[in-house]
Amino acid sequence: MGNYDVTALGELLIDFTENGVSGQGNPMFEANPGGAPCNVLAMLSKLGHKTSFIGKVGKDFFGEQLKSAVTEVGIHADSLYMDEEVHTTLALVHTGPDGDRDFSFYRNPGADMMLTEAEIPAEQIQDSRIFHFGTLSMTHEGVRAATRKAVGIAKESGAVVSFDPNLRPPLWKSLEDAKEQVRYGLAHCDVLKISDNEIQWFTGEEDFDAGIQKLREQYQIPLILLSMGKEGSRAYYKDLRVEVKPFLQGKTIETTGAGDTFGACCLHHVLKYGIDGFDAQKLTEMLTFANAAASIITTRKGALRVMPSLAEIEEMIKG
Repeated sequence: MGNYDVTALGELLIDFTENGVSGQGNPMFEANPGGAPCNVLAMLSKLGHKTSFIGKVGKDFFGEQLKSAVTEVGIHADSLYMDEEVHTTLALVHTGPDGDRDFSFYRNPGADMMLTEAEIPAEQIQDSRIFHFGTLSMTHEGVRAATRKAVGIAKESGAVVSFDPNLRPPLWKSLEDAKEQVRYGLAHCDVLKISDNEIQWFTGEEDFDAGIQKLREQYQIPLILLSMGKEGSRAYYKDLRVEVKPFLQGKTIETTGAGDTFGACCLHHVLKYGIDGFDAQKLTEMLTFANAAASIITTRKGALRVMPSLAEIEEMIKG
């Protein structure tokens, strides 16, 4: 066990983020590499961990760009497949005045959802300490079967399974379908990273603690991480509930990748202490570190290639 610290499976796509206006008054977009799983891996690679990715892009200009970006940040990409027929998935990201985002996707189909069961590399997953996934690789039948096969291999091999629903409503035929796939993730994960709006949507509870309580009664998830944006974050572990305030930035330009950065930094601490090794102090250390890193990424455009270094995170914590 353990040639890789973390292997993730899922979407890898181009995020077109707004970047000013041209001389003719047209909006200009920057083609940023994106997709939650590789954002998570990029942060972990920056912290010195060995990471690997399983996914699919198109055999096209953007697919080549993504492959380069992923390998450039140190993610092992032997299981990044290139589809001959289906183009790389694209997302247009509109950022509001407060840095929050609105997405529209070009994915009907997109290469990321063409991953098949036959392409799942069992040995790579068996060789990983943590396996991470989300729901974007569960929106359609073929890639859903591939994801479930990978999760099954991870569970059997004794890896810690990490899940971030990362809900993107436009990508689902119905939100009921999305809920069903989130239930699958909850039933199979050891670490859950969930956002404030996702917990409210999934449980119907306005109060976060009540929502988390509902989840814990139904699914025995050892570690639950709740990201609350400008309100900071919480960790729920055994009978502990720890909350840490955010590091608010005057220089926030967009929130792309903040949740992924936060989640990755929590996985960094799972690797450090083991899923059974937390106490209140270690949970506080983890959330403080993760909040600081997430805060830094909100001051940068994009995520995957601009993850903060350990020194920058420590500097932020010192204040």
